[in-house]
Parts: sequence; C-alpha cells; structure tokens
Amino acid sequence: MDYKNCFAFFLIAGKAVGVTQQPLAIVLHERLMPGSQLVNRLRDMNYRVLAADSTETLATSVKLETPLLLFVDLKAPGDILGIIAQIKADESTAHVPIIAFAPDAELPLTEAAKNSGANFAVADSAVANHLPQLIDQALLVD
Repeated sequence: MDYKNCFAFFLIAGKAVGVTQQPLAIVLHERLMPGSQLVNRLRDMNYRVLAADSTETLATSVKLETPLLLFVDLKAPGDILGIIAQIKADESTAHVPIIAFAPDAELPLTEAAKNSGANFAVADSAVANHLPQLIDQALLVD
C-alpha cells in the first residue's frame, strides 16, 4: 500500500467526519446578557463554544473537554471560587486560562476570583469591550 495515498485518505476521511480546527472555549454563565453576548462574540471569533451545565460539573467538563479557554460568570450559583481553585490545583487542568467576569460594581468578587486562581477577573464591560485583548493576554500567561 502506498503510504502517501493512505495519508491522503486519512485527511479526506478526517474532514468527512468533522475534524475541526476551531479552538474550544467553555463558558459558564448565569446571567443572560453578558453570557449570551460572550458566546456569540466567541463564535464570531471562530471559537467552538461549549456551555457548561453547572458550577458542580465545571471542573469535570474542563478535564474531559480540554478547552483552550474557560470563561466563568462569578455570579453563577454554587462555590465558583472553590471550583476555580480546584481547576488550578489539578495538574491536568491548571494550564487552562480562566477569565472570570462579574457585574461592574462587584470589585471585591473579582479580587476574590484572582486570589482563587483566575488568570483574569474583570467587569462585564471589560469582557464586552476588550474580549480579543483579554484572550490574547490570557493565552500568553504560563
């Protein structure tokens, strides 16, 4: 069998079954307005977006799906700060950049998220107005 043809067949077969080059972003959001806006902007930027079901399943989703980025609404129910810390403490998920966001008036909450391990914790308005720059900076973080 000719290996070049075999490789070409693999590439064709890979496209046929939907192999994608789109990076994955997982988004956990509680509030409709910043959350749906974020999801739409990420899709416009050619990201594949997976909406996390709940705070309780977030760490497992990150481990199973291996996203390029994780976005977390700090107003989501449950121990979101504890989950951020858990994701950063796990060596298999610690590398995933976490961008946390909260209402503009919730500065103490964003500080708490940074202390829990979020790479960036910003106001909703910063996510809306500076998403490409946030992503670029998050992907530069070790």
